[in-house]
Amino acid sequence: MNKILSLYQKTAGYLHHADGLPLLALRLYLAPVFWIAGTNKLAHFDDIVMWFEQGLALPFPWLMAALATWTEIIGAVLLVAGLGIRLISVPLIITMLVAIFAVHWPHGWQAIADPGSFAANEHAAEATQRLNGFLGWLKSNHPGRYHYITEFGKPVILNNGIEFAAIYLVMLLVLVFQGAGRYVSLDYFAGRKLLNR
Repeated sequence: MNKILSLYQKTAGYLHHADGLPLLALRLYLAPVFWIAGTNKLAHFDDIVMWFEQGLALPFPWLMAALATWTEIIGAVLLVAGLGIRLISVPLIITMLVAIFAVHWPHGWQAIADPGSFAANEHAAEATQRLNGFLGWLKSNHPGRYHYITEFGKPVILNNGIEFAAIYLVMLLVLVFQGAGRYVSLDYFAGRKLLNR
């Protein structure tokens, strides 16, 4: 038993030197998510302002759209660099909370409608049945178009629930509490430089 405990402690000691790698993985996973979201908002900024105002009834829609857009774009760059991670994670968390409660909350948990999965809402079974009915009809009546639609994967119904936004929120919370990661971020090297002064 002592040998197992000793081996465990040695392994944990070795892993301690690589504890920045999971944080780097989180940052590199989140960066393209926010980059794409932010640059898409920037490319269609007037439409986003109108959606914030009319579709979501958010106050100060132009300001809210600008804050969301630039938080996501700047946040993506800082996530890649590992710079100011604890600071930038806070406005990114706020952006995710707004997305969760203003956009996705009415649709429940699931991002993709799946009646057999966790927290399926009341529409998931009906949405799946309708999709399968359409695909069956397409396969019977237009096999070439069916193949064209299904060639690269199974079509799904977007449920637009909070699932992805909640996952991103949890990942950002980890970055707030753990930081950017040892050896793999500008935050780490900037912190070391400040300590050496």
